[in-house]
Amino acid sequence: MALTRADFEDDRLRMQFRANHPEFTVLSEAELEASLESTLAEHPAPGPIWVFGYGSLIWNPMVHYVERRLARLAGFHRRFCIWSKAYRGTPQQPGLVLGLDSGGACRGVAYKLVPELAKQELMLLWRREMVSNAYRARWVKVSTMDGKEGEEVHALAFVVNRSNPGYAGKVPIEKVMSVMTGACGHAGTPAEYLFETVKGLQAHGVRDAYLLEIKKRLAEMGCTPSNAHQSDNPSVKPKISATES
Repeated sequence: MALTRADFEDDRLRMQFRANHPEFTVLSEAELEASLESTLAEHPAPGPIWVFGYGSLIWNPMVHYVERRLARLAGFHRRFCIWSKAYRGTPQQPGLVLGLDSGGACRGVAYKLVPELAKQELMLLWRREMVSNAYRARWVKVSTMDGKEGEEVHALAFVVNRSNPGYAGKVPIEKVMSVMTGACGHAGTPAEYLFETVKGLQAHGVRDAYLLEIKKRLAEMGCTPSNAHQSDNPSVKPKISATES
């Protein structure tokens, strides 16, 4: 099931997630608003607000923006390092989603938000990405690779929160493969998430060796974009989810 803007405009997913998973810590609306205000107060430069997407924000950004550019972030790399117990898995059989972890570099997409709508657009992202504290919102410098040649902009990025219980660390690729096809959550399987991310990156001319290796191994197992929505575990029963990237 594809997540839509409406799912976060009415805050339905967060409220249903809290009801379905009382064992999880879920930030309240007031806590989300305070977090957003604190982050906006730390914006390092006057002017427009940019958001850096490296996973699902590439193929399902959801927010209104006035400009989109290919961008490179130094100091962080993209990796399946966050357990997903709702969107792409269950508490009994967690899936994996992408996070920005320290070290290396990452190419993704930078979105310039509509100035007069920036705060409300960011609140949608806070409801999507920040509910379970799996991520930390950070201002980072990204080098845009189209538009104005080589221009650096400050962008908001959702990096992994290593102190969160959902942080998986550096998961061996063999384990990643078993999770790709064995887990399923409210939004589908991790394999679907992988295929959509690869497709989104390739549309911008980006080839991510780590993700392409996982895609290759999935193909060898007979898992393709056409059947990636199916979990090989019939006991998996998707529930309303927490947030992810």
